[in-house]
Amino acid sequence: MQIGRGTYEPQSGRRGNIQVEVFRYKDSLSAYTSAADLIISHAGAGSVMESLEAGKKLLVVINEQLMNNHQIELASQLSKDGHLFYTVPAKIAETLNEADFSSLRRYKNGDPALFGKFLNDMFDRSK
Repeated sequence: MQIGRGTYEPQSGRRGNIQVEVFRYKDSLSAYTSAADLIISHAGAGSVMESLEAGKKLLVVINEQLMNNHQIELASQLSKDGHLFYTVPAKIAETLNEADFSSLRRYKNGDPALFGKFLNDMFDRSK
């Protein structure tokens, strides 16, 4: 569990049938992502997309205190598309108990070359 700079620091250890390792920062989370069956993440676009592109089941936790909350827009759309579940901090346990993670659809990675082609076609003045 990667945590922020707050004063509360949960302890590493076993919680039910889940082994939890707590740390402040890692240069890369790819080894953790690869090993995970389920990822619980904040709703930052990079974290969300990295988890989905790795084919992982994902529960996104929205920061309700953000102004112009882009996090909820991203999480809501990806949830409607069947790729993840999202919740707020007060409802994490409830969502974990109620969500059917087996119902999630795998996210299909996009092809970044398509956007470049679109721009090239759009600005091609020889047409």
